[in-house]
Amino acid sequence: MPTSLKDKYAIVGVGYTDQGRVSGRTALSFYVEACANAIKDAGLTRKDIDGLICYRYFQPAMGEREVTPYLVAQHLGLSPNYLSQEANCARTHLYHAIGVLEAGLCNYVVVTYADNALSGRRMIGEINPDDAVFGQFGYPAEYAMAARRAMHIFATGPETWKEIAVAQRRWANLNPRAYYFDRPLTYDDYYNSKWVVEPFRTPDVCLISDGGRAYIVTSVERARDLRHSPAVIMGIGQHNTSSYIDQSTYMAGPTGAKTAGQMAFNTAGITINDIDACEIYDCFTYTVEVTLQDYGFFEPGEGKEWFKDCSIGPGGRLPVNTSGGQLSEAYFMGLTQLTEATMQLMRRCEERQLGPKTNNKEPKIILCSDNGATLQTHCCTILRRL
Repeated sequence: MPTSLKDKYAIVGVGYTDQGRVSGRTALSFYVEACANAIKDAGLTRKDIDGLICYRYFQPAMGEREVTPYLVAQHLGLSPNYLSQEANCARTHLYHAIGVLEAGLCNYVVVTYADNALSGRRMIGEINPDDAVFGQFGYPAEYAMAARRAMHIFATGPETWKEIAVAQRRWANLNPRAYYFDRPLTYDDYYNSKWVVEPFRTPDVCLISDGGRAYIVTSVERARDLRHSPAVIMGIGQHNTSSYIDQSTYMAGPTGAKTAGQMAFNTAGITINDIDACEIYDCFTYTVEVTLQDYGFFEPGEGKEWFKDCSIGPGGRLPVNTSGGQLSEAYFMGLTQLTEATMQLMRRCEERQLGPKTNNKEPKIILCSDNGATLQTHCCTILRRL
C-alpha cells in the first residue's frame, strides 16, 4: 500500500446477523441481511452503495442456489459499478475495496461473507486424494503438520496454546453474540477436551458458523458525515508464500505475516509499540502464536512465556481477539477480525469495550490479520480511531 493512501479510507459501518447454529436459513439470506444491516448501520441507503465484494466462494449447501455477488446485489436492490468475489484464499477483499475507491469507480463499497455451513453441514475446503491416502484430511490435519513441526523448532505446544484458547474464551464470555458466551473454559477443560487431530484439541480449532458479516469502506472525507466515527485504515500489507504445506520449505514459519506486517507498519509509519490491541486470524490457536511471532511481538521460542497467565485476555498486557475470535465467537473469515476492530475503535463493544470496563488501555490503534489456505497467504491491516 503506497504511503499516499495512509489515512485516506475508512470502515464506516458493520452488519451482523444471528450467528452460531441458525437452522432453516440459506447462505443467501445471511448475505442479504448482513449487507442491509451494514448499510443501515453506516447511515446510508442502498442507493449510495456502488461496490459489492463477496469474500470467498464456496459450493452451496445441498438444494441451494449458488451465491454470487450478482445474486446478492439483485436481492438487495443494488446496481453496483463494481462487483467481485474471491475464488480462493487470496485475502484481497480490502485491497479491492481500496483500489476501486482510489480509481474513482465507487464511493461506498460493501464487503461481505456469509454461510450456513453449520446447520447445512457443508464441508469447508476440499480433500485432496493424494493427501487422503496418507490419512491427511482437510485443513486441521495440514495445520497440525505445521504445529507439530513448531513444537520441535519453537518449543511450543499445548502449554502455550491453552493460554490462547482460555484468554479468547474469557473475551467471548463478555460478548452476548459469541457462540461460547455462557460457557467458560478452564485449563483443565482444555486438557480434558477431545482431540481433533494431534496436537490440536477441540478448543484449538475454530468454529463453523451459520450467519453473516459485512462492513462498508469509503473515503475518510465522506466518513466524517456518517453516523459513527470511522475506523481509519492507516496501513495494509500482503504477502503470499504460495506453497502447499506438504511442499513448504519452512513448514512452521516464517509465514506471510512477516513481510505483510512490515509493509503495513511501514505504510502506517508506526512500530509494534504503538499497537493497543490485535485482532488475529485464529483458525487454530497455533495460527495466533505464529502470526504474532512473525509480526515481531516476541522471538521464536518465547511464546510460552509471552502468553503466560492469559496476557492477551481481559486485563492483560495486549488484548487479542476481543470478541472471542473465530475460536469462541463465530467464524466469518477475516471479517471477524476487521469488524471487531472497527467496533472497538467506534467504542461500541459494551461490556468487552477496551478501557476501564476490561481493565485495559482504551485503544487508538488496532492491528488485524487475515490468513488464507494453510499459511499460504496473509494480509495485515492497521486501523486507528479518527
